[in-house]
Amino acid sequence: MSIPNLITLGRILLVPIVVWAIASGAMWIAFVLFLAAGISDAVDGYLAKRFNMTTELGAYLDPLADKALLVSIYVTLGIAGAVPRWLVILVVSRDIMIIGGVILSWLLGSPMKVRPLLVSKLNTAAQIVFACVVLGSLGFHVSTGIFELVLMVMVAVLTLLSIAAYVAEWVRHMSATSAGS
Repeated sequence: MSIPNLITLGRILLVPIVVWAIASGAMWIAFVLFLAAGISDAVDGYLAKRFNMTTELGAYLDPLADKALLVSIYVTLGIAGAVPRWLVILVVSRDIMIIGGVILSWLLGSPMKVRPLLVSKLNTAAQIVFACVVLGSLGFHVSTGIFELVLMVMVAVLTLLSIAAYVAEWVRHMSATSAGS
């Protein structure tokens, strides 16, 4: 168990606490914890790469921690009415579709290794910034006005583009493996 993996596990353990904070209306606590989670993500990635501490476990845990945190925050903010439910459905559906595609390709005997695409990285960054702005504005009673709306539109557009890119990758992969059979 490497230090980066322990940091990632800590991030996973933060998820229920952040959900509790949002559900309790303690948005400033949720904001601070979300910020801490973001910093820990950068730190564990830096340590893993800089000091050659990358592990197979870490390769699975890190994206799991990121998705658990983001999906939990979006769902909880959606239930609280702080984020439109259509956006929550879009964000969560994207992740379900990616996981479903990977499982389906595996079940069909053509396992697919998912690598993060540029649009996916941009999408994740936009999701994080949007969640941070929403939590910060609610936690510190600051009006973000049009900035929050622009970020929300960016998240929606990048999520749709990411879905399209992953579907295209999946179709390409499945076509190549069925043509090679």
